[in-house]
Amino acid sequence: MSVTIVSLTLFAALLHAGWNALLRGGSDRLWSMTVMCIAVSIVCIGIAPFLTAPDKASWMYALLSAVLHVGYNLFLVKSYQSGELGKTYPIARGSSPLLVTLGAALFAGEMPGASAIAGIGLVSFGIISLAFQGRRLAVPGLPWALGTGCFIAAYSVTDGIGVRLSGDPLAYTVWMSALWGLMMPTVYIALRGPRSLFSARPGLLASAGGGVVSLLAYGIVIYAMTHAPMGAVSALRETSVLFAVLIGYFLLGETLTVRKMLACVMIAAGAALIG
Repeated sequence: MSVTIVSLTLFAALLHAGWNALLRGGSDRLWSMTVMCIAVSIVCIGIAPFLTAPDKASWMYALLSAVLHVGYNLFLVKSYQSGELGKTYPIARGSSPLLVTLGAALFAGEMPGASAIAGIGLVSFGIISLAFQGRRLAVPGLPWALGTGCFIAAYSVTDGIGVRLSGDPLAYTVWMSALWGLMMPTVYIALRGPRSLFSARPGLLASAGGGVVSLLAYGIVIYAMTHAPMGAVSALRETSVLFAVLIGYFLLGETLTVRKMLACVMIAAGAALIG
């Protein structure tokens, strides 16, 4: 992987940790997530007329990815309702690089080199170890966190294939994100009704800003997938847990233990192997 792709992916990781911390710190996370998605759709609908449409071969993947992103949103909200950022985030993010690597091998015929595989393993193991307490995996809402990781892997592989068929990574990202951003409010209204969604609340602008940040972060990742193996990009992106641990400590009052610091070293070593 080139220095440019590694640097861009690490920047995306920082952005990703930031908007997840914003979501975790909110009082109504489903509402915050839905506002983020509305902001994403508004930005994408505004950009779409200025871009050439992605090739038709990628449309099915964009639609499937949008559906998977909605499932990811719902599972992520549930996992944050029952656990702290420093525990649920590592499980969700740590389980996905290995799954992405497997999915890329099965569906895209993509096999990373030995050093990349070792790096992916180190990153995943280091991330998941953050969620342990002693020898016990102490994560309230563990099934939701693992389910989130499965959705991450599914949409990452889907987008990795789709963007390569699209002919234009930016156009693909905009179309897929517009679909996703429109689907999520529909799901919210079905669950809670329109009045709940469109009522004025504190945190509206912050949530909308978080949506724009999330769009930028994932757009960078999709671009990186056109130039590097999906599993390696996924593992590098999941170094966002390093930033999440620090944000959780400094801003959300979560603990920073020796175990967490050692896990962070392992993750950094894995990222170096990949890069």
